[in-house]
Amino acid sequence: MARMVDAVVVGSGVNGMVAAAELAKEGWSVALVERGERIGGFIATEERTIPGYRHDTYSSWHPLFVSGGAYALLGDELHRHGLEYRNTDGFVTGTVTDEGRVVLAHRDPGTTTEGFAHASDRDAYLAMLQRFLDNADAIGGFLGGDLRSPRILKSVARLVRRERFTGTEAWLRAALTSGRSYARSEFVGDETDLLWAPWLLHAGLSPDHASGGLMLPILAATLHGFGLPVVAGGADNFVGAFEALLTELRVDIRTGQPVERILVTAGRATGVVAGGETILARRAVLASVTPSALYGELLPPDAPVPPVVRDQARRFRHGRAAMQIHVALSAPPTWNDDRLAAVPLLHFSDGSASTAIACAEAEAGLLPRRSTVVVGQQHVLDPSRVPEGAAALWIQLQELPYEPVGDAAGELDISGGWTKELAESYTLRVLARVARHAPDLNDKVLAWDAVTPADLAAYNPNAVAGDPYGGSAELDQNLLWRPLPSAARHATPVPGLWQIGASTHPGPGLGGGSGHLVAQQLIRGARRRITRR
Repeated sequence: MARMVDAVVVGSGVNGMVAAAELAKEGWSVALVERGERIGGFIATEERTIPGYRHDTYSSWHPLFVSGGAYALLGDELHRHGLEYRNTDGFVTGTVTDEGRVVLAHRDPGTTTEGFAHASDRDAYLAMLQRFLDNADAIGGFLGGDLRSPRILKSVARLVRRERFTGTEAWLRAALTSGRSYARSEFVGDETDLLWAPWLLHAGLSPDHASGGLMLPILAATLHGFGLPVVAGGADNFVGAFEALLTELRVDIRTGQPVERILVTAGRATGVVAGGETILARRAVLASVTPSALYGELLPPDAPVPPVVRDQARRFRHGRAAMQIHVALSAPPTWNDDRLAAVPLLHFSDGSASTAIACAEAEAGLLPRRSTVVVGQQHVLDPSRVPEGAAALWIQLQELPYEPVGDAAGELDISGGWTKELAESYTLRVLARVARHAPDLNDKVLAWDAVTPADLAAYNPNAVAGDPYGGSAELDQNLLWRPLPSAARHATPVPGLWQIGASTHPGPGLGGGSGHLVAQQLIRGARRRITRR
């Protein structure tokens, strides 16, 4: 007989885990269905190089989670099940230019601005952060709510009351502005651009994409306020805490069961077929998938989906591909600037200048000549991940083509796509760029392992074309229009079916925002129905 539950959650990334936990905490019976052999999506820790080195494969940093609604609701219980964080009270991030110039951001904004060349920029930077903090409740309402729901009017009213119409218009202008333009218009020097323009890559943007002017102060304020927490012992302990909580809440966790289709009965989503088994849902089906998968593969042709929605789902755009390199070191690198030894995450970039060029090259199908190199040093916060006295680098590259047609430097053979040989050649280019600022790096490298765009796509079906962010976050496919202009709410055109995940608002990032938002909408709706009775 078919299993019957209140809700079926398809996909066990952070949004799926959050939604399942919050619904189960409310007393719903929940089945969490995952195609892979483990839950967690892009959250894993593995000894990818040599024994004793625990590398966070895929995601690692949790500022969006600890600052979000899911953590506020579930954090205590996750900590009860073993979740621990390691964080910094000092330097949190920094940028190193090709010429060796170093700009650092400290948890304390005042300490950060001591490195600014212009006194006016120090005042402007602190004013930028304060303005965000003054309006954090309203802006948080926009980013953490359904933008097409009447409830969002409360956030609009809060913003207008505080900022008046002129100030509110300034926020709107920032949302339509690129990060590069915002930094140019607000600051005389380039320190803010150098520090935060590379961070736009983590939001799926480039320095010249609209909405960067809004994201730049949000990113800065989040890192100053919450730092860069990592999970003690490795990110898989985050998944372990969730798994223990879900088990305690009696969530039916099913791994190794790809969902073949979503069942629609009398025009309503009523369950799924997964691994050849039917699981029925009394109240809701939540699908953490891309629009193309939802409307093009999982829903039957006769589901009540307007043709315009299916057409837009077919044309949903995915963003640039990404790659990771995990490096085991015999000892920490000796940086030319010794302050870098204590910084958890660095960008090797010239700010908007080089990052925008690398993005453009990747969009043109070229391997960038000088990609923005993200270097994580988790061992600075959590030495338990490596042998005593050793170190490891977590390198992320977010400006790559999935199917390269050439090499911007004219050096590498791209025939055959992301072959083992191409991955090795590109890794050596990246490590050489880092070694310019840590001359003994190569002598300390014991082993490295590369996760190519092709590997990302093979591991997670939501990473279409190696895009780990669930689709382009350009403005026409973001905020009010994410995931689709004609289906921009988490509630889909099919009653009982909800879409969550990075492809939906509030977009990519390990925050659990959409899972939390949908779970709470379902809970409020159920409570209202009980009250009416």
